Amino acid sequence: MLDRDIIQNRGFRNVNGGFELRLRNPNYRGIAASLLDGIDVVVDGEKWEYDVPRWTVQGRTFSLAELRESTDARWQLDETVTVFVPKPGGLAPGVHDVDVAIYLRRPYFPPFVSRSVFRASAQRVIVPDTGAFHYGVSLYSYSGDMYTSMSLEDACAEISDMGATGIEILGEGNIPSYPAPAPQWIDHWHDLLNRYGLTATNYGSWVDTAMWLERDLTALEAADQLKLDMRLAARLGFSSIRPKFGVVDGDLTPHPVWREAVSRVLDLAQELDLVICPEIHSPTPINHPVTQGYLDFIESTGTRHFKLLIDTGIFQTAPVDDGHEGIEGKKRPAFLEPLAVPMSDLAQVLPHTHFLQTKFFEISDSLVDLHVPWPDIVRTLREHGWNGWLSSEYEGRREPGRGLDQVRRQHALLRSLEAGA
Repeated sequence: MLDRDIIQNRGFRNVNGGFELRLRNPNYRGIAASLLDGIDVVVDGEKWEYDVPRWTVQGRTFSLAELRESTDARWQLDETVTVFVPKPGGLAPGVHDVDVAIYLRRPYFPPFVSRSVFRASAQRVIVPDTGAFHYGVSLYSYSGDMYTSMSLEDACAEISDMGATGIEILGEGNIPSYPAPAPQWIDHWHDLLNRYGLTATNYGSWVDTAMWLERDLTALEAADQLKLDMRLAARLGFSSIRPKFGVVDGDLTPHPVWREAVSRVLDLAQELDLVICPEIHSPTPINHPVTQGYLDFIESTGTRHFKLLIDTGIFQTAPVDDGHEGIEGKKRPAFLEPLAVPMSDLAQVLPHTHFLQTKFFEISDSLVDLHVPWPDIVRTLREHGWNGWLSSEYEGRREPGRGLDQVRRQHALLRSLEAGA
C-alpha cells in the first residue's frame, strides 16, 4: 500500500554518492517512462535541477535522456519510482524539508501545454545505519494506522526500511482471529519476517483478572491464559512475552494472583525458551514494592525465564499534554506526569532487564525529545554493557501517519546518540 503523500515515507535514505527518495505517480493514470521530463529536487534549500537526478523505474535505472528514448518502461499508478540525487557524503541524519517538482508530458494535450508540473513537499527523516544496540519497533506505535492505511506487510516494510530488525506486537491487538489465528496467517507472518529480515521480539499479552464482574480470575485460570499466549508467542517465533496482569491500585500493583500464576508456567517457559517480562510502567518507579516483588521472585526461583521489561516513560522529565483524557478532574493521567526515575536506579536493575520499550511522545524537527532524557539513558546502557532490544513505542498524538514519522525520528536520535557515545 502506498502513502498518500507523493514523496513516500519509505525509501528516503543515503546511498553511495548521494541520497534517494521514492515517489508515487502524481497523475491519475499510468504513463510510459518516455513521458517523464525530469524532476527538480530541493532539500533544506539546496536545489538539484530537473535533468540531474537519475530515475529507477520498474527496477531499471535511467538518466533523463535515456528515459526520453525508452520504449518499454512504464510508471504505473500502483508502483513507485526511486530518484537518485548526487551529493557526496549524503544528507545528515535527522529531519529534512524536501520539495519536488515532477515534470510529465501528457501526449494527448496540445504541445504548448503538454508539459505539466506536479509539486509536493514533505518532511522526511534520514536514519543512520550505525548501531550496536538491537533496534526494533512495537506495532503499538502505529495505532490508528494499522489495518486502516497500513497492512501488516506495510508495517514490516516500514520497520525494515529504517534499518531496524525487531518487531514487537500485541497479541490481542495485532493477530486476526486471536487467540486461534488461521494456519495460513501464521505462515504469512513467518514469510514476512523472512522477507524483511525481521526478528520477532516481544509479544504483549493480558491476564484480565477482572474479566467477570462478580469474581476475579483464579491462579489456575490466570496460568491457563498465560499458557495460551505463551504457546502462540512461541509458534510465532517470539523470545519474550509481556503479561499485563490486572492491577489493584494507582501504583499499578498487580493482582496477587500473578505470583502463583507465573510459578505454574515457569516449566513451560523453559520448554518454549521464553522469557516472561512484567512491565515497569509509569507511575510505578524502579525503587518501588512492585518492582522489588518481581526481583524477589527472580531471586527466590533462580529462574532465567522471568526478567523485567522497562518502559522508558518512567524516565520522563516533563509533563505530556497531547490529548489524553484526564481522570478524576486532573489535567492529565498519572502516567503522563514526569516521574524522572534516576539513571542510578536503571543501572541497578539492568542485570535483570530483558527488554526496553523505548516509550516516547514527541521528537522535534531538531531531533530533541521533549520529555525523555535519551542522552542519559543511552550513556547508562553503554556504560553498563547492556545490549538488548530497544523497541520504539510511540504514544503521542494519533493523526494519520504521525507515528511513522515520529518512530523514524526516534531511531535517528538514538542511533546518533549511540554513535556519539
